[in-house]
Amino acid sequence: MKRRQFIGTSTAAGLGMLAIQQTYGHLTKPELPISKRKGNINHSVCYWCYNSIPLDTFLEHLKSLEIGAIDLVGPDDWPLLQKHNIHASMCWGAELGLTEGWNDTKNHPALIKNYTDMIPKVADAGYTNLICFSGNRNGLSDEEGLRNCKDGLEQVLPLAERFGVVLHMELLNSKVDHKDHMCDHSSWGVDLCRSLGTDNFKLLYDIYHMQIMEGDVIRTIREYHEYIGHYHTGGNPGRHEIDETQELYYPAIMKAILETGFKGHVAQEFIPSWEDKIAALEQGVNICDV
Repeated sequence: MKRRQFIGTSTAAGLGMLAIQQTYGHLTKPELPISKRKGNINHSVCYWCYNSIPLDTFLEHLKSLEIGAIDLVGPDDWPLLQKHNIHASMCWGAELGLTEGWNDTKNHPALIKNYTDMIPKVADAGYTNLICFSGNRNGLSDEEGLRNCKDGLEQVLPLAERFGVVLHMELLNSKVDHKDHMCDHSSWGVDLCRSLGTDNFKLLYDIYHMQIMEGDVIRTIREYHEYIGHYHTGGNPGRHEIDETQELYYPAIMKAILETGFKGHVAQEFIPSWEDKIAALEQGVNICDV
C-alpha cells in the first residue's frame, strides 16, 4: 500500500473509532489495574522479620504487594509510614521487653509511666493497637501473675478507653522460643481478658506459638474469638514460610477467622528462609488471601 493511501485509510479508520467511542463512552475510559487481593483479610507484616531491608525500601515493596499495614513499629518510624500511606497495625515502644512484664509488680511503675506516655501518642498518630507482655513467671504462680497483670493494667486501661487505644497481650510459646513465659496458653489470656472486662484489652493470638503450646487452633479461634484482636502467622516447626513445608494449613485457619466476623489485621511473622525475602512474603500473603 502506498504511503498516501495508507494515511487516508488510517484516518478513516480513526474517524470510525472516534464515532464508536462517542456513542459508547465507556470504551474511552482507561483500563484500571485489577487488584490481586480478595479484600477479605486485612494483611500486615512484622518488620523485624525483614529488617535487613531498609524500612523505606520495604514500605515500597508493601505497596506493590497491596499490603496496607505493618506491625511492631514505634513512633520514630511513624512519619515514614505516613509518607508511604502504610498503616501501623500494631505499635510498640512502651514495653520493657518480653521477659519483664505486667505480671511482676516491681515493673508496674515503669510500665505505667511508659504506657501513660505512649497511649496518647498512638491515638494522635491515628493508630489503635499497642502491644504488651505478661513477662516470665520467675517462680510466680499463674494465679498470682494474673492478679498482678490485672492490678497493673487497670492503672492504664481507663486512659486507653479514653483515647480509643486497645492494648494487646501477645500469646507466646514457653516450650521452644520463650522459656518460662507466663502468657503461654489461650485460656490464661482469656481469663485475664474476662477479669479486666473491657474491649480495650485483647489478645494477640500468634498462630505459630499456640500451635506449639496447645494446637487445636481453629477450635480455639472459634471459642475465644471475642477476646482476640490481632493475629500473627508463622510456619511450624521452624517459624519459616507458611506453605507445604510445615504442618499448619493456613487457608482453613484464615477461613475460620473470617467466619468469626473478624475485621482486624493478620500479620505475617515468619522468618523467610528464601533468598528472595519479598517473594516469600508475597507467597505467605497469597496463601492467607482467602
